[in-house]
Amino acid sequence: MSTETPETSDVSRPVKFAYWVPNVSGGLVISKIEQRTDWSLDYNVKLARLAENSGFEYALSQVRYMASYGAEFQHESTTFSFALLQATQRLKVIAAIHPGLWHPGVLAKLIATQDQLSNGRTAVNVVSGWFKGEFTALGEPWLEHDERYRRSEEFIRVLRGSWTEDHFSFSGDFYRIHGYNLKPKPLQHPHPEIFQGGTSRGARDMAARVSDWYFCNGNTAEAIKAQVDDIQGKAAPLGRRPKIGMNAFIIARDTEEEAKKVLADIVKYADKEAVNAFGDAVKQAGKASPEGQGNWASSTFEDLVQYNDGFRPNLVGTPEQIARRILDYKAVGVDLILGGFLHYLEEVEYFGKRMLPLVRELETQKSVAA
Repeated sequence: MSTETPETSDVSRPVKFAYWVPNVSGGLVISKIEQRTDWSLDYNVKLARLAENSGFEYALSQVRYMASYGAEFQHESTTFSFALLQATQRLKVIAAIHPGLWHPGVLAKLIATQDQLSNGRTAVNVVSGWFKGEFTALGEPWLEHDERYRRSEEFIRVLRGSWTEDHFSFSGDFYRIHGYNLKPKPLQHPHPEIFQGGTSRGARDMAARVSDWYFCNGNTAEAIKAQVDDIQGKAAPLGRRPKIGMNAFIIARDTEEEAKKVLADIVKYADKEAVNAFGDAVKQAGKASPEGQGNWASSTFEDLVQYNDGFRPNLVGTPEQIARRILDYKAVGVDLILGGFLHYLEEVEYFGKRMLPLVRELETQKSVAA
């Protein structure tokens, strides 16, 4: 049985911040523009310590299994996440994983161990999969769109059951568990947080039923509100309220003109071949949903230069402009901003010193006014 409980919506709760871990080469944009960002462990340890001291509560390690779309090299996400956990004190690190390439019981054991050894700071992001080439290269079957989400839902139910029950059993279409007795359990109660992403009907319905967090690709406030309202409307009768995270590429500079110039240059120097190849792969995955509206189904070339439509929220400008836009997203139900940056060390530090204090000041003002 799940021990999940609903969370009351509270607009006074501070918005949280996470950052994409650059554990793959090429940075967070598919562009040949200079990026003073490195995918090595030494760089990432320095970044993680800086991030947790700059107000970031979460970091998300990406999952890539082979060279693709400007990401020639990649470190495995769960291993890399644990290295960052060992190097930090407060930061929660989310490891992205693919059902179909992991067995949920085995992952449950790995994450339970990491949670014990990190004093309760692990989380997972269950990625249903968009890159067919990784599955076929490894000789694993590539399921149709909604079947991938059905498998992910069973995967999450097995994770949660393994972490919260003794002698756990489960009988599904993809997984069968017979009296699995995982000990020790994770330190976190009721269990480590479970994230997922998506845009399609299947993704949103799965989030409403089983996930703790739902990651949206970047979009306008109006479009994000529609997703939030849909998910929460489906979750409420089940006594649940998944939290909402949104991807955004953040370009904060002292002047709006400077920030816009950086964005223009990122797009100007885009790796067109890699962007188009990425677009072909992800649009196939998005349009494969029954309604044809999965992630990236309507993304333009410019949107695709940043992997998860990170330019769409328009967090580009001065710290004051960006802080106000973040509050606009919080107002429509976003609980967490998942940020990507061009030059990580400089920009994460700038975020902590210049932007986060403005966000907290605006939150206080709105709370007092309410």
